[in-house]
Amino acid sequence: MAAQDPLARGIYAISVAAELVGMGQQNLRLYERRGLLEPGRTGGGTRQYSENDLTTLRRIADLLADGLNLVGIRLVLELEAENKALQQKLARRPRAAGR
Repeated sequence: MAAQDPLARGIYAISVAAELVGMGQQNLRLYERRGLLEPGRTGGGTRQYSENDLTTLRRIADLLADGLNLVGIRLVLELEAENKALQQKLARRPRAAGR
């Protein structure tokens, strides 16, 4: 079994996550409903936010401050994730000989 990224492990309850990023709990629920992030869940359905989720929430706050709406933010987050995946794919690709 591969080791899970420790930054992806959900450890914060919604109240703690909201306090850490300076947002209201309702905002976090809204961002989840709008597909901006997907926190982990316990067996009982309680949200558990990870360090990666907190980073995403801070990015959302920055984009809101820049004047983007939630639809625009979702597109930016999707493009950033796609860009990161492509960069990782290129980094794993063997280099051609003679270049």
